[in-house]
Amino acid sequence: MTSPRHILYVGAVLPARSETFVYREVFGLRERGDRVSVASLRDPERDLGEARLERLADEATVVYRPGTFRRGLLKGLCAPGVLLRGALDAVSAPDVPLAKRPHVLAQCLGGLALASELTHAQITHVHAHMAHAPAGVAMYAAMTLGVPFSFTGHAADLFRDRSLLLAKLRRATFVACISEWHRDFYRMLEPLDPERLPVVRCGVDVGDDPGVEGAGLLAVGRLVKKKGFDVLLRALAQLPDAPTLSLIGDGPELEELERLVRELGLGDRVRLLGAQPNHEVQRLMRECAVFVLPCQVSSDGDRDGIPVVLMEAMAKGRCVISGDLETIRELVKHDETGLMVAPGDVGALVDALRRVLGDPDLRRRLARAGQAHVREEFSTSTNLERLQRGFAGGVAAAGCLRRALGSLVRG
Repeated sequence: MTSPRHILYVGAVLPARSETFVYREVFGLRERGDRVSVASLRDPERDLGEARLERLADEATVVYRPGTFRRGLLKGLCAPGVLLRGALDAVSAPDVPLAKRPHVLAQCLGGLALASELTHAQITHVHAHMAHAPAGVAMYAAMTLGVPFSFTGHAADLFRDRSLLLAKLRRATFVACISEWHRDFYRMLEPLDPERLPVVRCGVDVGDDPGVEGAGLLAVGRLVKKKGFDVLLRALAQLPDAPTLSLIGDGPELEELERLVRELGLGDRVRLLGAQPNHEVQRLMRECAVFVLPCQVSSDGDRDGIPVVLMEAMAKGRCVISGDLETIRELVKHDETGLMVAPGDVGALVDALRRVLGDPDLRRRLARAGQAHVREEFSTSTNLERLQRGFAGGVAAAGCLRRALGSLVRG
């Protein structure tokens, strides 16, 4: 009887409140028969409101902790090819800026150290979420263990820091693309075989009954510029009859948003709820009338991929409004599965809110179509099947591994 795969998942922080899609994937693969271990570059988040997440945090191997670089160097003596590969990547890769070279070395040592702790774990595949540091650590760990690796890229990890991305694309058995846009983006950088670029969405569970629609507005996300929450507050100020907005999230823009609430006189119409456990987020989604996430591109180029919270709201049968970004168009089709507004355009958001708040039939039509679209293309089961096909193909990935270990000059 064939033994189950043993996949190592690597994340920046695993589990993390803001990355529900990663730990859901881990649990989903386990339910489907795979053995999955987890590694977190930094300490996992705690007190996330679920016992299973506490257990996941307990079992996670933390990569960067006291002694990591020493352990990595010691392991490098047993795997000098990997250590040399990391050094060459740091100094000669064309897409690694001078300031990022020490980071590449740190990822190599982190990968070596991680592999040293898992030598006898019989790992068969290493997969990372996020294309920057987690994918780097995963790549070097996989080289050391002699197994294939893959990764899923998302947003800031691609738009703000592409260090060593070309090498990761060439060496990965496959790259899980969360959208067709991501697939085209990778192929623009490196003309890969499309079979190595499967579209694997961050899946969500889809219910059948949307339940009773509530009356309020809901927005969820990290309080950062790319989410467009300042635009949402300014739009609400022009809609004095709009229902209360509940805004869930924490982040660097909190003080600015609090100032805007005061300045715009929205104190009795906006609830800034801070970070909340996932079960509370899900409850508020079920109870809202409209979910709003007016995404935009921040000044440093950061932007969203396909926000999982949008999928979750649509899966629950809620009408959504989003900022019109290319990636999101695959989820929210304007006037069909939701409404899209020009990024940063307060007036357009005012008009969209006015439309859906004043037309219950429109809300229901968009919500039903959105839920059906998520069920067909973004469901957990559909995308776990796609992911498992990638892992199954990785078993026969000796050619990819030879490229990673043997091509010390080409990279």
